[in-house]
Amino acid sequence: MDHRSLLLLGLLMSDSQHGYQIHDFIEKNLPFISNMKKATAYSLLDKLSKEGFINVSVEFDGNRPPRKVYSINESGRNQFYQLLIKNVSSSESIFYEGDIGLMFLDHLPLHEAIESLQKKYQILNEKYNTIKQLSIQECSRGVKLAMNHKKRMLEADLSFINETIQQLSEYIHLETE
Repeated sequence: MDHRSLLLLGLLMSDSQHGYQIHDFIEKNLPFISNMKKATAYSLLDKLSKEGFINVSVEFDGNRPPRKVYSINESGRNQFYQLLIKNVSSSESIFYEGDIGLMFLDHLPLHEAIESLQKKYQILNEKYNTIKQLSIQECSRGVKLAMNHKKRMLEADLSFINETIQQLSEYIHLETE
């Protein structure tokens, strides 16, 4: 949960925001960085408020329903910096769920294994092309770094899958000789 708290506190570092603004920003700008759902964001905002890291006020705007506005406070800034240092300095354990399928690939006929990997390649390539087309020039240095990291990870994955498809194709060629 630390990375999600870091994300929410970080979004509040520049401005007070209501929950919809936070969720909208995450959904539109960070789909490859976070998979946080709206309900999780609201729940975590309430938790951060109860822990004293953010202040919540109610905003009234004409006939619209009242909205909660979230603001980071000094305790929240301290928590943000602690979480940020912890996040940047730690090494993640990287587990790719797709590696489990690779472990048992021998149980598929080669042509099915290749077709499945080609589908995966196509999906990842679409994500990669989406990231390449994002306009991040006006984003902060940190957002640019995170998006560049994601782009590089996808490039590595695409390269690996392409090499694997080629290797499996060579096996088919050897079997038919």
